[in-house]
Amino acid sequence: MEFKNVNVVKEANVYFGGKVTSRTVIFENGERKTLGFMMAGEYEFNTDASETMEILGGGMSVMLPDEKEYTLYSAGQSYIVPGKSSFKMIVAEYVDYCCSYKQ
Repeated sequence: MEFKNVNVVKEANVYFGGKVTSRTVIFENGERKTLGFMMAGEYEFNTDASETMEILGGGMSVMLPDEKEYTLYSAGQSYIVPGKSSFKMIVAEYVDYCCSYKQ
């Protein structure tokens, strides 16, 4: 995957004591993505806008809003999280990801 004609925010987004980090990429049309890495752990995130999480490497079990069970997502798979919600993740080893935010 390669992005052209973008701006990258130098400062990292750091969560959970450095176990989750990402960099923000901004496209000419205003679209925003983050490229990130998660170390093993259990996490819960809140969303403002709808987002699509694409797994580039590793895997994670995810419990989306209104679901009662975790679903495993691995490299090459993606899932959508509704805006104004929260979701839980369990990362067994690591996850390399790209998150795309709906405008």
